Amino acid sequence: MNPKVLHNLTMVPFLIIGLMASILGVAWLTTSEPWMLDKSANVILLDESYSNLFSEPINRNLPKYLTLLYRFFGVWVTSLGLLILGFTILTRMGTVLSRGIAQTITLFTLIGISTLEAIFIPSSPFVYVTILLWILWIISVFAGISLRKHAG
Repeated sequence: MNPKVLHNLTMVPFLIIGLMASILGVAWLTTSEPWMLDKSANVILLDESYSNLFSEPINRNLPKYLTLLYRFFGVWVTSLGLLILGFTILTRMGTVLSRGIAQTITLFTLIGISTLEAIFIPSSPFVYVTILLWILWIISVFAGISLRKHAG
C-alpha cells in the first residue's frame, strides 16, 4: 500500500478519536442533567430510578453533586480530546516514537474503559462508542506496522 495512505491511516483515526472525545466532553459540560445521557445503564447500576433517588430528603442536593461530577468529567474528557488532537496535529504521527506513544497510551486507556464498562455498565450505549474507538485504534496500529515495514 502507498506510504502516504498508510500514514493517513495511522493519523486520521487519532484525529477522529480526539474529535469524538471533545464532542462527548462538551456534551457532559452543556447538558442540564448530564447523568441522563446514560440513564438506562445508570438506573441498572443503581438499582433505583432517579425519581425515587431524588425524592428522598437526604438526597436533596444529589442533583447538584452529580452535576459537579459530570461537569468535571466533561472538562477531563474535553481536555483529553483536545490533547489527542493537538498531539496528532503537532506530530502528524510521522515518527515511530510518536505513533508508539499515542498508540500505547490509547491501548491502556481503552483497556481501562472497556473493563469499567464490562463490570459496571455493560448495557450502556457508550459501549458502542468504545467499540468504535477500538476499531480506530486497530486501524492506526496496523497501518503503522505496515508503514514501518514499508520504510524499513
